[in-house]
Amino acid sequence: MLNNMLDFIPEIAIAEGTEKLTDSITETFSFLFEPIKEHFGSLMEWTSETLSVIPPVIIIIIVALLAFFLTGKKFGLAAFSVVGLWLIYNQGLWEQLMSTFTLVLLSSILSVIVGVPVGILMSKSKIAEAIITPILDFMQTMPAFVYLIPAVAFFGIGMVPGVFASLIFATPPTVRFTNLGIRQVSRELVEASDAFGSTGSQKLFKVELPMAKQTIMAGINQTVMLALSMVVIASMIGAPGLGREVLSALQRAQVGSGFVAGIGIVILAIIIDRFTQTANSKKN
Repeated sequence: MLNNMLDFIPEIAIAEGTEKLTDSITETFSFLFEPIKEHFGSLMEWTSETLSVIPPVIIIIIVALLAFFLTGKKFGLAAFSVVGLWLIYNQGLWEQLMSTFTLVLLSSILSVIVGVPVGILMSKSKIAEAIITPILDFMQTMPAFVYLIPAVAFFGIGMVPGVFASLIFATPPTVRFTNLGIRQVSRELVEASDAFGSTGSQKLFKVELPMAKQTIMAGINQTVMLALSMVVIASMIGAPGLGREVLSALQRAQVGSGFVAGIGIVILAIIIDRFTQTANSKKN
């Protein structure tokens, strides 16, 4: 009886509607997607090629020096960076590392550019928070592979759709932590700034954002890690880098090659994570 009642309701054409919507967006905004694909793709290629031209030893020394001074002249992170980056170079994966770093860097920058203002908007408006929170839930719970489909539809294959998919997947932590950080600012400080006649922008940039910096940086750290986690997934739509090596090894059942590329991703992840955490804690 209950099954008959459920069968009585016709199937909702969600899949067909989504495909029509995607096709419509692709056709309507093709004038926008094509320049983005061309110019942004050129920027990414230039960045990756520029990093590849720099002698690896120079990059390793620079990273080691940054790690040494960021950690208060301690050798731990600097030594790990030298050994880890040398190992990647030794395994012949240096160019792939530069491509991966380019993808992570640009997608993280875009995520922060989008995420921080949206987080500020959420902290200032309960209506905006009520609208944006379910969207963030959707973005974080939807399987990352699904984002590859509209990315390919809009931008074709290559590094640009990989950045687009990473942007959607990695932005929510920055938005959430920015909103949380500003809302946790002491009410007494906000009232004091109002009492001294601060404008809205002065209160935001001189009181709320500085006080919320540590929380916001924690969100940015998570965003960078999520962008890095998309490296292998983005390789499925043509994004170059270490992720492509992992995918190729998987397709050919080459355990050794996949393990080496995976180690490269782990090393990069640890270095980036320690850099962002150290830069945040150094001034707090």
